[in-house]
Amino acid sequence: MTSCPCEQVTCVGGVDLWALLDDVKCQDLRNHRDNMEPCSCDTFVALPPATVGNRIIFGKNSDRPSDEVQEIVYFPRQSYEPGEKLQCTYIEIEQAEKTHAVVLSRPSWLWGAEMGANEFGVCIGNEAVWGKEEIDDKEALLGMDFVRLGLERADTAHGALDVIIGLLEKYGQGGNCMESPMSFTYHNSFLIADRKEAWILETAGQYWAAEKVDEGIKNISNNLSITTKIDREHPAMREYARTKGWWDGRKEFNFAAVYSYFNPSRSSSSGDRFCEGYKLNITAETMMEILSDKPSGINMEGGFMTTGSMVSILPQDPNQPCCHFFTGTPDPARSVFKPFIFVPEIEPFVRTASPLFGADDPVRLKPRFQTKPDRRHELHKKHEDAIMSMKTSQVQSNMLIAVVPRMKVTPYLQDRR
Repeated sequence: MTSCPCEQVTCVGGVDLWALLDDVKCQDLRNHRDNMEPCSCDTFVALPPATVGNRIIFGKNSDRPSDEVQEIVYFPRQSYEPGEKLQCTYIEIEQAEKTHAVVLSRPSWLWGAEMGANEFGVCIGNEAVWGKEEIDDKEALLGMDFVRLGLERADTAHGALDVIIGLLEKYGQGGNCMESPMSFTYHNSFLIADRKEAWILETAGQYWAAEKVDEGIKNISNNLSITTKIDREHPAMREYARTKGWWDGRKEFNFAAVYSYFNPSRSSSSGDRFCEGYKLNITAETMMEILSDKPSGINMEGGFMTTGSMVSILPQDPNQPCCHFFTGTPDPARSVFKPFIFVPEIEPFVRTASPLFGADDPVRLKPRFQTKPDRRHELHKKHEDAIMSMKTSQVQSNMLIAVVPRMKVTPYLQDRR
């Protein structure tokens, strides 16, 4: 990789953003365009018959700036008075009359979440996407805000889809997605799953398309992936594309091809990086192995790295509980997936929650992000200590390398695989 000052752009967008860089006067950056591997988050869902047993398996890696802390937090169900307002990361919106209990894995500086689940077994993961539609720097709802809002306000995957679509149309999407004075913005895609089905929702500004997933394995990353199978869509999406000259109105409408700068099929033919996610007989352990895989690039390293991971087991039998596993630490290959099940009277998470800074938080002050406080929670610090021990002591390194894979196989998995 080049030491070019634009290097961070290549990490967050990979090859799929090169079309946006034609006007960037940085020859070193452009010289690498044909040799770059995609760099991005990944979200997977596996449905019968691709899974073992009558269950759905959901998994996601959150690839974020390497110095960003990801926390695991729980919020119980709650009721609100009519007319109450809700402060999201940047803007205030109308609060719902009630919200569901949720468990979230999120960058600790913001209100929303990269991924999470609710008490009804709904899981949502968010991905950054770029395309022909311009990205508005105006502060609105972040894609990560939509994740939490969908989980708090819907008890099915289809219901969460409706929630996100409605809020997107009412409030829009936008704002800096990184804890930095440097602006990092994108549009969003979502993979939404419950015990019965899954939905992919992809956006381009205010426009969107959705695809229902009934069986098999699907994954989303930082590319638009919905092609001609469009089960729901923004009513003006096609006409808008026609007026922009992206579609002639006669050819079969392909959302990814029309709204992307590049050939969207590339995301499913990029070698081991994506093929690793298309194994059969998917179990939670299989999904953990996929998310931990470094040669494929799914477990990302570098300036942007995998800072948190999640795997969920969603039994189709409503009498069985859903079980959600979170790392809460970087690098799933060196982390333990810790199980969580919704039960009554859950106590607040202490060791995985970052410190709060209230009104003095740099995300609240304007101009934003002029300083960066220490947001590390207790688990994150312990993880850092363990990684340091691995670097300084070969004996401890060998012990941790041997122990961590075995710790991933929890009693819950052993009893139910």
